[in-house]
Amino acid sequence: MILITGKNYENVLESKNEEKILFPEYGKNSEELKAFAFSLRGDEIIVTASLELIDLLLERFKRHEGVLIYSDTGESLTFKEAYELRKYLDFDLRGGDFRDEERANVIFCEGKTDSKFFKATYKKLFGFKEVKKVPETLKLIERVFERENYELIKEGGVYLAIIPSEGNSGVIRNLGNFLRAMEVFRFKVNKIGIALDIDESEEVVFQSIRGKLSGFDYQSLGNRFKVEETLIVPLLIGYHVNHGCIDWKKPTVEDLMIELLSRERVIRKIERAINILCIDLKRKLKPKEVIYLAMAAKGFWGNLEGFYEMMIMRSRRRNLESLLRRAKLYDDLAFLGR
Repeated sequence: MILITGKNYENVLESKNEEKILFPEYGKNSEELKAFAFSLRGDEIIVTASLELIDLLLERFKRHEGVLIYSDTGESLTFKEAYELRKYLDFDLRGGDFRDEERANVIFCEGKTDSKFFKATYKKLFGFKEVKKVPETLKLIERVFERENYELIKEGGVYLAIIPSEGNSGVIRNLGNFLRAMEVFRFKVNKIGIALDIDESEEVVFQSIRGKLSGFDYQSLGNRFKVEETLIVPLLIGYHVNHGCIDWKKPTVEDLMIELLSRERVIRKIERAINILCIDLKRKLKPKEVIYLAMAAKGFWGNLEGFYEMMIMRSRRRNLESLLRRAKLYDDLAFLGR
């Protein structure tokens, strides 16, 4: 199957000799579109401007050798790439017109708590503020922002989008898909940060990054990478929490949060509760359980993401900066904010 989007579909159709060319969305409701999608065999050419129909077709034929052609550039995505862009980034595959007037950077991180941690850090240390206006270079994922699935902040003339990505593998996946989308739809961001936990070793993390970038013409610049004019900046999270009653297995943003709570003397206030629970449960506490205890001690009854943001914004600036320098994250975060 071939899906064609964009305004210049006539130019693409001129090069196709197949007869099964369909413009199916006009005048059809959702049920009719579903019926149409399930009537297809998979060898048709579909010209459409309907995201609903695109989603139906990608879901049904995602394992087929189909392609989506963006007619404005003549570039194409595999159905797998197009499906993942829709599922994980709510990317508007119909494309658009772009101007390079605004600087925009992106950080892909593991989850929503991570995105709140980074957003609050940029607000606290670097003067970023939340904004509603989406820059031209990010407008194809504007729908995600409307559902508050990613954080958008700005300082000076620089926009920064912080996007949760469902784990380390999701960060790597979104990096590859986003770079492919930049090629096909011809928009660009200046820098892409990728926040990754060091589960095994730094070298294993860099192997994953290089493996994903192998499909692009990229340069290695020390611990950073470059694809065309876009810099890729790894943010490696390798902080180790040392506490006799905390069951530490691998580095995560939670470790950074516990260390900040310790520097803000919150852990000291709940030390007795941690020790008692450790004895009563006959096991060490998980990092997240310690953070929940801290939430109760601070009288905070919101969600985990809100607690992260509140604690960072109320923390002493010197404590947060010192922690990030010790974790070897400060300089890269500052670089991504410029």
